[in-house]
Amino acid sequence: MKQRINEVEIWDQMRNGDQNAFTSLYQYFIQPLYSYSMGICTDKDLVKDCLHDLFVEIWKNHATLGPTTSVRYYLMASIKRKLVRHLEGNLRNQTHHLNYMRDYVEDLPSQEQVMIHEEVEILGNKQLIQGMKLLSRRQREAIQLKYFQNLDTDQISESMRINHQSVYNLIFGALRVMKEGMTNKSFAI
Repeated sequence: MKQRINEVEIWDQMRNGDQNAFTSLYQYFIQPLYSYSMGICTDKDLVKDCLHDLFVEIWKNHATLGPTTSVRYYLMASIKRKLVRHLEGNLRNQTHHLNYMRDYVEDLPSQEQVMIHEEVEILGNKQLIQGMKLLSRRQREAIQLKYFQNLDTDQISESMRINHQSVYNLIFGALRVMKEGMTNKSFAI
């Protein structure tokens, strides 16, 4: 198991130009970010490229980066945005190619089907985001670790410094809150 670091302190050192702090952040977060990213996109090469680009941009812009209270969540949000932007660009390119080829291939989904699928996915993502907003900070953290970083109960317990039963309680409670929030008629997108 990796030794814990004071990520906020090292982040601030890196922002002030300390290359050793940058190296420490990279070494500490690269594997968890890779695992998290593979949950978003299964293209290993794309994930590696986006992670490389993210850390290059962080170092290039270190002097203009702001402080953060959670480097882990800052990096997770950053890599997710980078992957989503890339995937959306690929989707636009694929849509362009699908339009071009639809006259030649009969089994391709119609543009309407593609649009419906995209809208359903966007709606689902919005509902998930709204559901996550209903959770306490600890519940959100447990859900992030379980479903976005694919950690098991032992790893979550260690990361959050709570016992196994508390992990189960947090996750079960969070899922219940999200389900109730999503089925509540006042839950509007």
